[in-house]
Amino acid sequence: MLPRLRSDRKALVLLGSCLTRPRRSSGELKQIHAHLLISGGICDPFAAGKLISSFVTVDLHYALLLFRCLPHPPSTFLWNTLIGAYTSRNQPLAAFSLFSHMLAAVRLPNNYTFSFLLRSCIAISSLFVGQELHALIEKLGWENYDFVLNGLVHLYASCGCMGDAHKLFDVCHHRDVVTWSAMVNGYVKGGQIGFARELFDEMPERNAVSWSTMITAYAGVGMFTEALDAFNEMQVAGVEPNHAGVVGALCACGFLGALDQGKWIHTFVERNGMELDRILGTALIDMYAKCGCIDNADQVFEEMIERDVFAYTAMISGFSNHGQSEKAIEMFARMEEEGVKPNEVTFICILSACGRLGLVELGKHFFESMGRVYGIEPGVEHYGCLVDLLSRAGLIDEAQSLIREMRIEPDSYVLGALLNACRVHGEVELGKDIVESLVEMGLDHSGVHVLLSNMYASSFRWEDVRKVRREMEENKVRKLPGCSMIEVDGVACEFVAGDQSHPCMDKIILTVKSMYKQLKSFGDDNCLNHLSNL
Repeated sequence: MLPRLRSDRKALVLLGSCLTRPRRSSGELKQIHAHLLISGGICDPFAAGKLISSFVTVDLHYALLLFRCLPHPPSTFLWNTLIGAYTSRNQPLAAFSLFSHMLAAVRLPNNYTFSFLLRSCIAISSLFVGQELHALIEKLGWENYDFVLNGLVHLYASCGCMGDAHKLFDVCHHRDVVTWSAMVNGYVKGGQIGFARELFDEMPERNAVSWSTMITAYAGVGMFTEALDAFNEMQVAGVEPNHAGVVGALCACGFLGALDQGKWIHTFVERNGMELDRILGTALIDMYAKCGCIDNADQVFEEMIERDVFAYTAMISGFSNHGQSEKAIEMFARMEEEGVKPNEVTFICILSACGRLGLVELGKHFFESMGRVYGIEPGVEHYGCLVDLLSRAGLIDEAQSLIREMRIEPDSYVLGALLNACRVHGEVELGKDIVESLVEMGLDHSGVHVLLSNMYASSFRWEDVRKVRREMEENKVRKLPGCSMIEVDGVACEFVAGDQSHPCMDKIILTVKSMYKQLKSFGDDNCLNHLSNL
């Protein structure tokens, strides 16, 4: 309980003590407010300003009510205090509403006002509003203030207007790390990774945010080796990875199969007490699953305090890809029991799991429940999974009927699933018709021709095989070489089919030839055919 106040000076002293304390009580501030009302001290702009500034951090709604009931016109400082508070609390529309009232009250904004408003503008990604603010800034003469200029750079970069952003960036003499990072991020969003890296290398100071921007950018465009290189450079530079940097590096580890580095990052997360939230937990699950450690992925999943649809989907996908489709189906049932709504990707994973087990009826049930239970319109990927499920079970006629009844145009994935079934079940003529349909649709990529060629080979139609291969050569259709990755001593190494750049290539060829001779003596024609293509 506060002691009885005798003067406004004591009220100001108590207000000052409230401001210096890390935890302020709304009740205490309301008692001070009551005293100022009774004593008339609320008419003092300085006392009222102190009181509102104190309320902003503990009860913003009360601060706004107090602001509206002031017996005197609020100062620019008070307008900025509230606009800044709404900006900090990610309520940009409330900040702009106050700004419009500020202008209506004929109170001119200053450089602090615009710095808050530019942050709010970035939050709503409104280029039009930003351009209007820019015009007003120039009209009132605030464009040369560093943090206003930095805010404008950040605005244009976040909206993808890199030309305007760079013009302002060039005339900005005091660029902070936030401005540099905003420019780098702007180029990243525009897909200009090369420009982003050049600018990143020019940065006089790099923090965890700027490093994470590059790591995430590399991972986002499939440059996973570069992402891990940046992650390692970050640590050499003495910058501790943040949440975003760790997630980006884990993504790269998963795609590269860099298990050792992924485990090291997991240890770093545990040692530094980083919260295993939904994003980080899902990234670890995905990394372990892609690196072949499904048990580790399952352990991370069970350790997560809160699990969302992405975590469940990562586990369902992991189980399915590791041949544990029963566990994938059990995980889906558990997700439903816990009230987590599956999304489109979840259904792709669970339909794939049913396909691997040949569970036709269950797969149909999941497909039908998408729209009936969850209101999800099946996409071409879902139709492709169901066609694959039916085709694997030998139900080719039913698969054809499904394709004919599709509400959307089938793509190469859907028709490719049926084409593969034709190869397995010897339906050569139907397969030929499907390829012709794909050619008419402009979806005749190299994989389709290779599949047709293999189908002819399975039926010993060697003349047709040669014809398909000849057409591929004439039309310059080439199959992209297969690629494998393996981690050796913490380094992810990439192997491409047909590549002869290995330093021990001569020794490898001699070994293959030796194997060929030995197999030939045993009469193993099957293996000889594979070796002869090396």
